[in-house]
Amino acid sequence: LILWIIVLGIILSLAKFTDLQDYTLSKKSITYSEFLKKVEKGEIKGTVTIKEGYVYGTLKDGTKFRTYSGKDPDLYRILRENNINFQPQPSSYFLSNLFFTLISIAFFLFLFRFIALRQATAEHNRVMSFTKSRPLMPDTKNKITFDDVAGCEEAKEELKEIIEFLKNPKKFQKLGGKVPKGFLLIGPPGTGKTLLAKAVAGEAKVPFLSMSGSDFVEMFVGVGAARVRDLFRQAKKLAPCIIFIDEIDAVGRQRFAGLGGGHDEREQTLNQLLVEMDGFQSEEGIIVMAATNRPDVLDPALTRPGRFDRTVVVTLPDVKAREKIFRVHTKNKPLAEDVNLEVLARATPGLAGADIANIVNEAALLAAKKGKEKIDMKDFEEAKDKVLMGVERKSLVISEEERKIIAYHEAGHTLVQKSLPEVYPVHKVTIIPRGRALGLTHILPEKDKFIESDSYYRNSLCALLAGRAAEKIVFGKMFTGSENDLKIATEIARKMVCEWGMSEKLGPVSFEHKEAVFLGRDLVQQRQHSEETTREIDNEIRKILEEAEKKATEIIIKNRDKLEALANALLEKETLNSDEIDEILGLKKGDGNGHKENRESSENDT
Repeated sequence: LILWIIVLGIILSLAKFTDLQDYTLSKKSITYSEFLKKVEKGEIKGTVTIKEGYVYGTLKDGTKFRTYSGKDPDLYRILRENNINFQPQPSSYFLSNLFFTLISIAFFLFLFRFIALRQATAEHNRVMSFTKSRPLMPDTKNKITFDDVAGCEEAKEELKEIIEFLKNPKKFQKLGGKVPKGFLLIGPPGTGKTLLAKAVAGEAKVPFLSMSGSDFVEMFVGVGAARVRDLFRQAKKLAPCIIFIDEIDAVGRQRFAGLGGGHDEREQTLNQLLVEMDGFQSEEGIIVMAATNRPDVLDPALTRPGRFDRTVVVTLPDVKAREKIFRVHTKNKPLAEDVNLEVLARATPGLAGADIANIVNEAALLAAKKGKEKIDMKDFEEAKDKVLMGVERKSLVISEEERKIIAYHEAGHTLVQKSLPEVYPVHKVTIIPRGRALGLTHILPEKDKFIESDSYYRNSLCALLAGRAAEKIVFGKMFTGSENDLKIATEIARKMVCEWGMSEKLGPVSFEHKEAVFLGRDLVQQRQHSEETTREIDNEIRKILEEAEKKATEIIIKNRDKLEALANALLEKETLNSDEIDEILGLKKGDGNGHKENRESSENDT
């Protein structure tokens, strides 16, 4: 209606303007003074018309004229005095103004309605955009290939089959085999699961849709399920293609019937994901990849065959794999001749690929900070200590008395660690505060080990409690510096009794029962034994710890002179490496053993 009013007003205005133009242009224009002279001379013929300040008429020679009087108040008198007939016509300003007013109002109403409609549409699109998945496409310029991934050869071989499935599915189908729908990458953080997925993207040369598990669920109900539908809709349009969902545990946690139960938004999203993975055939050329470091919390319906057919385990790298990872991350960096990557690989057991990449990067930063042209072995050692033990806090002011307590505490750890068999070598001991620790004894294994004996753990407990024993022997007091040692020791002793069956009294029984709670499968412990058995467990744990402390005390008392020598050397040099420790203890290089844990005194301990 508003639009029609505007159109009608414009048509009328144009018609009026055109008529006025025609009416005006057909007459000769003269000045008002000339008009008055012609009136006085009697050259005016017939009747003149006066309209909106204009005077229209005809001269005796037949010429039509017009002039603007400026609404002269004496005009009518002059015409009467000269016996000239005149006819005033009503003004059309009111009608014109009315039309222009209506047009203006209609225009602004139309403009307001148009803006409101645009805003409503934009708001609707913004709301509805929540239901759209926004998968990331990998950078085609900086492709990552399998050559950039080291240390997980078995996983690479498994994933290379994805590319073969997509390129030549008939090769596998001719004998009745079906191409797997899903590949689930599991493993500890930093082992290269996401990097492997990017390598598949670089090698596959097919569309690669990547999303994080946390990208699905928003504050609006139903958004997660809608995004899952949209993701698979896009995939079917782009097939053959690969869908990669990183950190799938954010959306794939096991469903429970507790508070909220099946009405939980995350569960609706998971249900939709399960439906979509059932809703396409392997012949369509869509393969779903997912990664998580929490496979224990995933819903069994998600991990069953038919959805994720293959589970690819990406483990922590062994010594050979770590060396390959060092080579990958140092291939574009200038290294000094003294850098030995094999030694670095042996000195970094238990580290993931991300940790190794961090060490290499820290070494490069340290070398650049010192103005070096190449990265040498010393830079790598400093970077390794920084990553493993924390940053040195040289600005922390510690009194001489506290330095002495810390020195004897760490000397006790080191002495007992070097005196016991079946434990790993001490790599370094320091009383310089690092991270949250005021002092630290760092020990590393000589090789990767996957199983340990009960004697190893009993000796490790001796070394853990040796710092506390040294404090009691030297100062006759107990200090808070043993807080972290006691936590680790108690946890080890509890596992020895409750999980590993290393208690002769209680025998080969597991007393740990873990159960998942409803909102997210957080693990809780439920006791499945009597009060008497619980009491016996506590007694066995206490017995193991007391025996370990007693053994550590005996070793320190027997070697008191070596304890004093180590403590004095620490007070003087602050940091001792393995060779210096062997020299102080009078051992040949390589004698004595240690283990791969860090003995720390926490920040608020002594």
